Amino acid sequence: MLEFAVELFSDYTARTILLGAASLGIVSGVVGSYAVLRKQSLVGDVMSHAALPGIVLAFIIMGVKEQLPIFIGAALSAVLAVFLINLVTSNSRIKTDSAMGMALSVFFGLGLVLLTYAQKMPDANQAGLDKFLFGQAEALVEKDVLIIGVTGLFALLVVGLFWKEFKLLCFDPDFGGTMGFSMKSLDLLVTAVIVSAIVIGLQTVGVVLMSSMLIAPAVAARQWTGGMGSMVILAALIAAVSGVTGVALSAGFENVPTGPAVIVCVSVIAFFSVLFSPNGFFTLRFKDARSRREIKKDYVLKALHDLALEHDDPGYAHSERLLALGSEKGFNVRKSLSQLKAAGYVERAGEENWRLTPSGIRQIRELSPLERSG
Repeated sequence: MLEFAVELFSDYTARTILLGAASLGIVSGVVGSYAVLRKQSLVGDVMSHAALPGIVLAFIIMGVKEQLPIFIGAALSAVLAVFLINLVTSNSRIKTDSAMGMALSVFFGLGLVLLTYAQKMPDANQAGLDKFLFGQAEALVEKDVLIIGVTGLFALLVVGLFWKEFKLLCFDPDFGGTMGFSMKSLDLLVTAVIVSAIVIGLQTVGVVLMSSMLIAPAVAARQWTGGMGSMVILAALIAAVSGVTGVALSAGFENVPTGPAVIVCVSVIAFFSVLFSPNGFFTLRFKDARSRREIKKDYVLKALHDLALEHDDPGYAHSERLLALGSEKGFNVRKSLSQLKAAGYVERAGEENWRLTPSGIRQIRELSPLERSG
């Protein structure tokens, strides 16, 4: 494993791809956090798919597959999609989600039509243009990484400069408006930052998978922390680690494409976080089951105590059947009694009867302040 890592980092091509994937991951994690916090995860999906016609048109117009004109075409196409979505929703009764779905399918369909046309052009330069669908990280060169780094640094600088304003936009835009901030301008700025993150990821993971690179790290980070700052940092770290891991898997196994491998890595982390993080599905289910178990135990303990008080003897024994009479349907009194016995709060008094131990009496008084004060 160590030898493989040394060999990977010592190879110029592999090191270039690693640097590009890690840089893309950091930018995607930071920028994607805003899309998740604003509940606009579909925006990233729409813009990434809407970039395809801009990519193909840039090639058709320029006649070459230079990265800079293709990035500009992708950015303009993505911005146009967002503009049309806002135009449709503000001037019709069509809801935002419907407009996004229409824009995604129309722009992506147009992109596929243009791609088919471009592939039939009598020019060998169009070969490999379809790689922008799923990415071709293996083709990254130093110039590509430099563009990714500069564009990503610009996006991160914007986020840093407008940190407080973006925070207001995510959590309380109405209050931000009363403070004198232009929420519409901030919204456009966030959109521009998201577009910049999308265009630099086109060659690495492609227009189809780029939305996952934006959303999955932020979703994973959200499960582990409630603070915005820590979420943004953790999302960037998750995306960067996923990028490096995906490149390593692609280098270590034959016929494993880098872009999809990166997405698989970040998706695995996201699914694990959703299921097993402190706020994950199974963790919350476990906490809920434990809470219900404690409530049932406290109920049985209090029932034994209340019945014993009727005989002026806190240690008076009562039958399991009597305890079950006042419980809800499906309540396993015997199981709760066994758990209380293991804790030393109750003990058997014959075959069917149970009574509180001195520890149980002290426990019920801790649970009932009025009883303790009495």
